[in-house]
Amino acid sequence: MSKLLFTVIFLLMPWSVLAKPQTILVFGDSISAGYGIDVTQGWVSLLQKKLVESNSQYSIINASISGETSAGGLSRIDALLVTHKPDIVLLQLGANDGLRGLSPVQLKSNLAEIIHRSQKSGAKVILLAMKIPPNYGKRYIELFYAVYQELASELNVQLVPFLLEDVALDKKLMQSDGLHPNAKAQPILANKIEPYLFPLLK
Repeated sequence: MSKLLFTVIFLLMPWSVLAKPQTILVFGDSISAGYGIDVTQGWVSLLQKKLVESNSQYSIINASISGETSAGGLSRIDALLVTHKPDIVLLQLGANDGLRGLSPVQLKSNLAEIIHRSQKSGAKVILLAMKIPPNYGKRYIELFYAVYQELASELNVQLVPFLLEDVALDKKLMQSDGLHPNAKAQPILANKIEPYLFPLLK
């Protein structure tokens, strides 16, 4: 094939074929993995449906794992960035660190490194803040939640306030364990994330 013919074919190809696939990586724990419900009912699937309905070219890869900690996430992020080359990373980790009483200092360090590596790969990051139950003590709860606020300010990332704010205290929206939102809650979570995500889409 001549160089001229190759150039003509290239120029005539649809932009949708030439453009790099646009990907959103959801990187979280059981809240994002759809624990206890059909995965098609989870907020990630509902958000993907919203993207399709809005004719967005973005697709979502859900790399969330139930029980994941920030340390576990840090150990996995490099491979995921190489494999999926995401344009946007929705980072929802930390709840399991809190439930295990792990250090907020270490949580901040792990999340900061995940954010740094994601940004270095060219991805924009949206940080989804989490809180832990009140029985962990006021001081620890405040230190834990402050991690997300500090990271958003220091690393210039979008922050979605406590994801379960309108869900966690409503028994009709929670599973029997009191920790995981049920299927009825999932549209609420998707709707909360949407106004932070959609403005970043090209």
